[in-house]
Amino acid sequence: MTAPKKLNLFDSTMIIMGSMIGSGIFIVSAQISRDVQTPGLLILAWVITAIMTIIGALCYGELAAMMPKAGGQYIYLKEAYNPLMGFLYGWTLFTVIQCGTIAAVGVAFAKFLGVFIPGVSATNTVFSVGSFAVNTQQVVAIVVIVLLSLTNLRGLKTGALVQNFFTVTKIGALVLLILVGLVLGVTTGHGTWANFHPAFPKVSDLSPYGLIGAAGVFGAALVGSLFSADAWNNITFTAGEVKNPQKDIPRSLIIGTGTVLLIYILVNVVYVFNLPIEQIKTAENDRVATLLVDTIAGSSGKFIIISTFGCINGMVLAGARVYYAMANDGLFFPSAGKLSKNGVPANALLFQMVWCSILALSGTYGHLLDYVIFAVLLFYIFTIGGVFILRKKQPNASRPYKTWGYPVLPALYIILAIWVCISLLKYKPEYTYPGLIIVLIGVPIYFVLKRSTKQVED
Repeated sequence: MTAPKKLNLFDSTMIIMGSMIGSGIFIVSAQISRDVQTPGLLILAWVITAIMTIIGALCYGELAAMMPKAGGQYIYLKEAYNPLMGFLYGWTLFTVIQCGTIAAVGVAFAKFLGVFIPGVSATNTVFSVGSFAVNTQQVVAIVVIVLLSLTNLRGLKTGALVQNFFTVTKIGALVLLILVGLVLGVTTGHGTWANFHPAFPKVSDLSPYGLIGAAGVFGAALVGSLFSADAWNNITFTAGEVKNPQKDIPRSLIIGTGTVLLIYILVNVVYVFNLPIEQIKTAENDRVATLLVDTIAGSSGKFIIISTFGCINGMVLAGARVYYAMANDGLFFPSAGKLSKNGVPANALLFQMVWCSILALSGTYGHLLDYVIFAVLLFYIFTIGGVFILRKKQPNASRPYKTWGYPVLPALYIILAIWVCISLLKYKPEYTYPGLIIVLIGVPIYFVLKRSTKQVED
């Protein structure tokens, strides 16, 4: 049974934008500000993130048009390198990347819900056993994950309709935040361009290790903005269900990432315009957007909850398609490779739901974020490197779209991503090394699965 092709260009673009816009844009600027210290470097962090993400989207556009199959990045890595590399990505996607992000955004949803319902809090314990405790924030995160997983069991079109509604709503809310932030910032007197000065620190203040050390600290600070811009590749997971994938996936990647990143940069400009950098650093629970709305309008922004809800839905919808493709290759639970009567990988959705719920109990938003982004960048590096490999390996393959700026832009992305990875290993080793270990654990698991599959076939 083949999944029906139901997604058009608008649906595809909404999946990208909806998956990208989650909780990060409302939270991570506080941590970035504490790391980089000045408004100029805060804005620069988002500009560099935009450059990296758009280059990545250009590269993935070529791969998606070349191989418009369910599974996306898993397929690209398998074709460019070998089945082991594809499995390692799928394994890490399930254990850390996709499920970890869904769990992190679920926790963020609950964190913002706590603004309106004080009982939803990380300090409000539901039950505990020894050192293990479950709080109301984690319970709410799990409820949302389960609800949206069950919604997507009803069919792709249902999931896409939910996605379109929430994505349009939160894009409108973010644009409104930008406009209101600028207009009220001026009319109420809260806003001032003086908040941007000094934009950058003195060279002597950058780091006790000089410019190289400062560059490393800045690279590690990008973890927040890169996380906030991640999940743009989710549309490639559903490529097999897009009506005209060769044209619509590259277009949706460019339109979706470009629009979201422009909005992100403008939102941060509005943050700094209305809030001195010291206030951004010390926002309660890192809720910078809530602080902004409280400052200029006197009421908290309920649209933040809508944003995180829509982000979870987009990632739930897309992620299961990778496990479906892996199962059909004998590299995941066999039942995940079957489609339900509604034409969706129901069992893959349920496996994903259970693991996301477990991860939501395992750590805070910040810890989940740090685990995710290092593993994400590793596979982005390999996948974009796959553009070079496939140009040599399959020179005559059909490429309806070719990466703009090749080979300079793909090489630039790889260099920037390696810089961030090295910075994370140096300055946040407690979170990055576990992510690397999880990737490596996949190697023996792959060979065990391959042996089991071969024995079944024999």
